[in-house]
Amino acid sequence: MVLSFRFDVVSLAPKAFEPLYNLGVVGRALSSKKIAELHIHNPRDFTNDRYRKVDDEPYGGGAGMVLKPEPIFKAFASIPFYERRRVLMMTPQGKQLQQNDLQRWSTHNDQLVILCGHYEGFDERVRTLADEEVSVGDFVLTGGELPAMVIVNGVVRLIPGTLGAEESLLEESHTDLLLEHPHYTRPADFRGMEVPSVLRSGDHLAIASWRENQRQLRTKQRRPDLYAKWLEKGKSSKSK
Repeated sequence: MVLSFRFDVVSLAPKAFEPLYNLGVVGRALSSKKIAELHIHNPRDFTNDRYRKVDDEPYGGGAGMVLKPEPIFKAFASIPFYERRRVLMMTPQGKQLQQNDLQRWSTHNDQLVILCGHYEGFDERVRTLADEEVSVGDFVLTGGELPAMVIVNGVVRLIPGTLGAEESLLEESHTDLLLEHPHYTRPADFRGMEVPSVLRSGDHLAIASWRENQRQLRTKQRRPDLYAKWLEKGKSSKSK
């Protein structure tokens, strides 16, 4: 029986992940080891030469260096195998990360293995290890560590026991394509900007209706692409 969710990250920069332990509920979840645990595997520890060399010149010439396959494969082979495991490769060529990916991994898996690239990227043969190639956006970073930390953060907060009030996950932005509604707290009037009266009315049905309308309006204004997908999803549901 799996007691906690396991993350195994193959990275040349193990210290890059230390800040995760200082991120509130996510840090507490990782530190407790009862909800999730994080293990970092440095390919340099799986080299055979005195310089711990993990890169080499690309065949065919060109600028930059390429990560050698041997240290990556050896680091990967050292990782304990969970039956419900998913292997992710961080690459700008991958499918762009979505909230439903985080939900899928947190629900259907007990282990994520994350491969972080550097330099000009991986030797192409390393791709055979991955179940999915993932990108956090159409841009290039110096390594896959920041994207990997995004995934660890996003998945951990969805694991039961991480958040004190798990119902807060239900109406988050991107959970059902719509963005989240506006939030207010005291004071009711701040520099002439007042909290909408409906939120102070105590009428829970009216509040729920206002929040739903705001979600639709905000999505339509800020993310028309998501709004169009939401409308299409509604049409598909009605046609079934």
